[in-house]
Amino acid sequence: MKTVYDFTVKDRKGNDVSLSEYAGKVLLIVNTATGCGFTPHYDPLEAMYKELKDKGFEILDFPCNQFANQAPGSEEEIHSFCTLKFGTDFPQFKKIDVNGETADPLFVFLATEKPFVGFGKGIKNAMLEKFANMNNKQFGDRAYIKWNFTKFLIDREGKVIARFEPTVDMADVKKAVEAIL
Repeated sequence: MKTVYDFTVKDRKGNDVSLSEYAGKVLLIVNTATGCGFTPHYDPLEAMYKELKDKGFEILDFPCNQFANQAPGSEEEIHSFCTLKFGTDFPQFKKIDVNGETADPLFVFLATEKPFVGFGKGIKNAMLEKFANMNNKQFGDRAYIKWNFTKFLIDREGKVIARFEPTVDMADVKKAVEAIL
């Protein structure tokens, strides 16, 4: 059975990183953007990372510019923004595509293991769904990820346990992480 440990990604400098280097850790894999309304998620992500990293927890950050061009900068510009504005210390990787023909295989795998089931209830979520559908129409059946700050929880064996859309409360994400630590 395939796990996230079967994938190799690029660090922000373009070097190969086998995700098997994270074997035995609980992972939260996130596609991010610096100009998104959900960018403030970096604060609770960093707080969770600081609190839980010594218990075997890692956050893997993958910037993506496929959602309304909300991550237009270079890897270094994005990294500087995140470290200066939010103090992020967790690993940040090369900017990738998460949808379409050029989607990174890791994100195709993640989204196939835990497909999109909706943003939740409420007017705000309905509006995001409408906007996401318009944006993702260009990707057709390869619109694997619906918006920035989609999070995937991976257990210590490399299996995808849960998917959290950006509309999920970060306190609930943290509870799920703590439950499998």
